[in-house]
Amino acid sequence: MKHYIKVDEWNIIEEGFDPHLNKVSESLFSIGNGRMGQRANFEEAYSGESLPGNYVAGVYYPDKTRVGWWKNGYPEYFAKVLNAANWIGIDIRINDEVLDLHNCTVRNFRRVLNMKAGYLERSFTATLPSGKQLQVHTQRFCSIVDDEAGAIRYAITPINFDGQLTITPFIDGDVKNQDANYDEKFWEEVQREAMEGAAYLTMRTKKTGFEVCTGMRFQVYRDGLPSESPMLPVEAEKYVASRVVLSARSGEEIMILKYAANLSSENHAKDALKSACHQVVEQAFIKGFDQMLQEQAAAWAHKWEESDIVISGDAAAQQGIRFNIFQLHQTYTGEDARLNIGPKGFTGEKYGGAAYWDTEAYCIPFYLATADPQVARNLLLYRYRHLPKAIENAAKLGFTHGAALYPMVTMNGEECHNEWEITFEEIHRNGAIAFAIFNYIRYTGDALYLADHGLEVLIAVARFWAQRVNWSQDRERYVMLGVTGPNEYENNVNNNWYTNTMAAWCLEYALEALEQVQRQAPDKYMEVIMRTYFREQDEMAKWRHIISHMYYPADETLGVFLQQDGYLDKEQVLARDLDPAQRPLNQHWSWDRILRSCFIKQADVLQGLYFLEDRFDEETLRRNFDFYEPRTVHESSLSPCVHAILAAKLGDEQRAYEFYLRTSRLDLDDYNNDTEDGLHITSMAGTWMSVVEGFAGMRVRNGRLSFAPFLPAKWQSFAFKIRFRGALLKISVDKRGVQLVNRSDREINVTLYNGEFTLKGQSQVFVSSEGIKA
Repeated sequence: MKHYIKVDEWNIIEEGFDPHLNKVSESLFSIGNGRMGQRANFEEAYSGESLPGNYVAGVYYPDKTRVGWWKNGYPEYFAKVLNAANWIGIDIRINDEVLDLHNCTVRNFRRVLNMKAGYLERSFTATLPSGKQLQVHTQRFCSIVDDEAGAIRYAITPINFDGQLTITPFIDGDVKNQDANYDEKFWEEVQREAMEGAAYLTMRTKKTGFEVCTGMRFQVYRDGLPSESPMLPVEAEKYVASRVVLSARSGEEIMILKYAANLSSENHAKDALKSACHQVVEQAFIKGFDQMLQEQAAAWAHKWEESDIVISGDAAAQQGIRFNIFQLHQTYTGEDARLNIGPKGFTGEKYGGAAYWDTEAYCIPFYLATADPQVARNLLLYRYRHLPKAIENAAKLGFTHGAALYPMVTMNGEECHNEWEITFEEIHRNGAIAFAIFNYIRYTGDALYLADHGLEVLIAVARFWAQRVNWSQDRERYVMLGVTGPNEYENNVNNNWYTNTMAAWCLEYALEALEQVQRQAPDKYMEVIMRTYFREQDEMAKWRHIISHMYYPADETLGVFLQQDGYLDKEQVLARDLDPAQRPLNQHWSWDRILRSCFIKQADVLQGLYFLEDRFDEETLRRNFDFYEPRTVHESSLSPCVHAILAAKLGDEQRAYEFYLRTSRLDLDDYNNDTEDGLHITSMAGTWMSVVEGFAGMRVRNGRLSFAPFLPAKWQSFAFKIRFRGALLKISVDKRGVQLVNRSDREINVTLYNGEFTLKGQSQVFVSSEGIKA
């Protein structure tokens, strides 16, 4: 782990520049607004180790799949979120020397991500090889008000010299992805134009034909007054800039205000792209940096008012949860149903695709409780609109009659993951898609979604499971062979308990959905039956037989569900007995050694117990938790949050708190030594779940909210707000008790511990150890 980030409740702070940590910091200090995002690369040149990253939502490239042994069914390509044109660049030259921190002596370096107001700030003093010293202070942000625009304030002050200062703000489209197969570059130039103080560059992706116009306009100031020095246009292939040469004087501040925009052909007609980009840039220029920053702060204040979790008495925990919520808001706004949430968001290239099962399993609960219901609905619609592709994906693997296998990784609904043990075998993702529909309807009460969209998906998913199982004459049960469960440290296993369990649950829920839609919306029911060619009697009978005859591996002596057949044949070693120098295992052990070990990458059996908690008594949960948690190495970002929630459910405060701290500070402390690749955006929603579903014990049962909070020993209090079916609740927990406040005009029924309360609009209830006070 790394502990160089200062603990602060509202800021992420780095003091002192360590080049070896630069790529980690580039991830941690990333900024975004749901339409675009930018790693914390420097504006000035940097020749040290860096991962350049500027990303535009929805723009990708189908990089040819690269594998050693091609197998039938492999996807043709691996989709990549593309590093787009560099819009932040400002080259600085002092006489003939380039300002490059890799070649300078750097003092007083400080980088701050202000989460409260939504901007990145950096300052340092640099001594060039010639001995010239200068001071730099920068601020920048991606506007969440004007969500195609960004702005930069860059101030330079010579300390011990007078000399010629050359400033060149630029846009550079000659970029590449670090993870490009065969080192291919993915962009071609469409047009460019440079002029005095402004420039525009339009690039087109190969194959997919997305076009992005990046524009900029800037102004230079000397001691607060606009510079009258000429701005000289500069053009080269895939590059546009405008250059200013000044006579700099010691102690005099030179400030550059740069306004930029990234506009995509996903949102604008290609023939109007440049003119639209010009309009966005001009609007930003007219507003000015200060007004844009004020609007940014106000917009972020509104977001925090809705979704902040306030923790008193534990600054590290507070910083962790706010960092996670901040990055979730920077990544996804829910305004565009064509977009989804990538595991790295706008912070890195790893994992390439836009959507994993992470969205349905981890992100849906966060957006259900903190945003308008349409936001979560759009995430479901994303999958509904990809249903034809999911059916195609299943057909490529030999499934028929409208069976659907949703992709593990996708941009447009097609599978684009190139590892066979994931593409072919990690089929449990289908269960997460179905569970998200159930979860959404359970939370919002939007039963119409089932008739309009959900039922069709559930039928296709159920058809897949009905074909994927096979009857075992020996067991006289249905079995599931050759799968990979959530624990990716096990491949090609038989009868993964989680996969079998979720398959049967999907069949049950599909049957319930069919009955419900037939009863509540018979006309729509018949439309779906006709459209899907559903054979009611035959298919439903088959599903019921599978449900009643599914095989679930278990060990009666231990009283636990077995992760898969033969799990107990492995040498049973506990994670605590591992040499810390060998962690994380995936960076030190061969894959063969990992596969033969009993170690679990992330919640597997426990993932099923989390989803279907109400089906199991507390002792069953406890036995399985106590067995599997000590064998789990938590080398997936998705693991600690599930363990935190279950530990809280079981009253294990110490482990619940430890897992919460791990999930909330996973990137800030670089637990898994991989933050330099980008942040773990989707697991950040799990951090929110750890507090709300863990420490606050929030559940939805019988159409109403239920809470069973407890206060971690290290906290003085915690509080959060959630939306539920038109109501807005604030929940506050401290050492005196629990307060529920209805901040809406809508009446709501709530269960708190074992008490049931009706909160009228703008009312509250308080529960303490002394009793109930309303």
